[in-house]
Amino acid sequence: MQIQDLPFPDPGVPDARSGPRFLWWLFRNQLRGQLKSLAWGLLHFASVSALPFCVGIAIQAVVDRSGGRLALAGGLMALCCVGNALGDTFLHRTAVTNWITAAARVQQLLARKTALLGSALTRRVAAGEVVAVSTGDVEKIGWFVEAVSRFTAAAVTIVLVCVALVVYEPALGVVVILGLPVLALAVLPLLPRATRRADVQREKAGRATELASDTVAGLRVLRGIGGEELFLDRYRGASQEVRHAAVRSARMWSLISAIQVLLPGLLLIAVVWHGIHLAREGRIGVGELVTVYSSVMILTYPLRHFEEIAMAYSFSRPSAKRAARVLALERATDTTGSRPAEVPTGDLYDPATGLLAPAGRFTAVVCGDPDAAGRLAERLGGHPSQKGTSALLGGVPLDELPLESARTAVLVQDKDPVLLSGTLRELLDVPASGAVAAEDALAAAQCGDVLAALAQGSLDADDPMDARITERGRSLSGGQRQRLALARSLVTDPEALVLDEPTSAVDSHTEARIAEGVRTLREGRTTVVFTSSPLLLDRSDRIVFLHEGEVAAVGTHRDLLHTEPRYRAVVTRETDEESAAHRNGTPARAESAKALDGDVLGDDVLHRLEEIEETA
Repeated sequence: MQIQDLPFPDPGVPDARSGPRFLWWLFRNQLRGQLKSLAWGLLHFASVSALPFCVGIAIQAVVDRSGGRLALAGGLMALCCVGNALGDTFLHRTAVTNWITAAARVQQLLARKTALLGSALTRRVAAGEVVAVSTGDVEKIGWFVEAVSRFTAAAVTIVLVCVALVVYEPALGVVVILGLPVLALAVLPLLPRATRRADVQREKAGRATELASDTVAGLRVLRGIGGEELFLDRYRGASQEVRHAAVRSARMWSLISAIQVLLPGLLLIAVVWHGIHLAREGRIGVGELVTVYSSVMILTYPLRHFEEIAMAYSFSRPSAKRAARVLALERATDTTGSRPAEVPTGDLYDPATGLLAPAGRFTAVVCGDPDAAGRLAERLGGHPSQKGTSALLGGVPLDELPLESARTAVLVQDKDPVLLSGTLRELLDVPASGAVAAEDALAAAQCGDVLAALAQGSLDADDPMDARITERGRSLSGGQRQRLALARSLVTDPEALVLDEPTSAVDSHTEARIAEGVRTLREGRTTVVFTSSPLLLDRSDRIVFLHEGEVAAVGTHRDLLHTEPRYRAVVTRETDEESAAHRNGTPARAESAKALDGDVLGDDVLHRLEEIEETA
């Protein structure tokens, strides 16, 4: 796999049982690239490590006044330089390729998992953690996966050089072969502490990222309630904790680096001291001493990869653990389904509650429990995040269909839809039947003022469709975001459309026009709206009232207001006292108002409340 071939046709099924297992799975899935990196790494390190032998031969040739051996040494040095250049160049290319492809594989896996879980993801994992995994963590994971092959090449080169030194000059080679394991293993006692400190740093950084993400997402609300400074102070505190943890981690790694510099220096001193004595005794030549000395000095370069692999693993392990935790999440139902891919038609029915939405009708659902309404909306979309009885579309259980087919048949827009950054044209470029034009959907959702605001805010866009929407639509009001999300849902034109509180942030005049526009545009299509708004309820063909998880009443808005007290209590927000007054035949709103101090409200307010009650 090359960078230009990304994304992967199939990133595979990850081993998400633990962080180390996930890292090993990534390594195995790009074994070909790892072998390429290993081969070029061996060429690079071997060429660098062979230079001291060439230098030693050249020096000894000068001492012995041998022109032939001097020419041979020059030729070998030229060959080593060519090997070094080629090995270093292609090692860098293959290493970067391995890094990017590993990171891209993780990002692709995370994107697929996010699309698979949908809104259930943020209920089980904090949004900030998902952001941290898909940004900084993928780089750490890619770093370790890439560094394994370079470390292997460095370790093999060190072994080969040690064997060559023992063969070339046994007296000094034994000193080197005994000292190098000490150099490589001296930092092992420090690695657990360094790893723990790195874990603490990553954990605190992840918390800070989550806090920042949540703060930015709720910045508009925080400003409204005056809590901006409070959350900013919390983030400052979290940021300082990250800084302190990073400093403590850096101290440990600096100590490891210092040891990696100190011990090779001591080994060089020991080699030179012992070599001088051997040279005085005439047991070795000057060229041999220079060769061994240079080899030990050059070996400090591949030895540095021992520190790098330890650091890469320390930083990538918590990142891989966090990624594995997200990738291990599964839906409650089998997303592949047991039925062939099809898009059924017919009535939408939920056996758990008894809810029936007839095909081609506009059905409103009133439920006093918003959480129960959200779970029911998710169940109507098929493949819910929790196990339970499946909803049926045309008698076909939705959770037996492949997830893609179920989502094509039934589209669910939750109460907090997300707008992705990009142009309005890109926002509405979604899989659709083609029967509903973007202009018609925008008109039905009453987005005229939204288009004007986008065009005014984008100086470089003549067409409002080319105006850019900021991340999550933060530059728009809550009502504007809701209407754009509704237009996006209408464009898809699914067989059944489920809307959960689609107008909760819209004023009453706009809400009335939206209700009429959606009803007209969805004529002949199954539409289910979870709402308690009288304006939407009054324009529905059929209203289903749910109480304690079951269908309690079915009818029209005006009929249910007079025949079902529990429905009236939910829609009009009546208190228990008002409901009791209604049962006794006294207009609830007026009765509760008269019970208050008349000097506070005034006769005009009482009269207005009575008018509202009569209208209801």
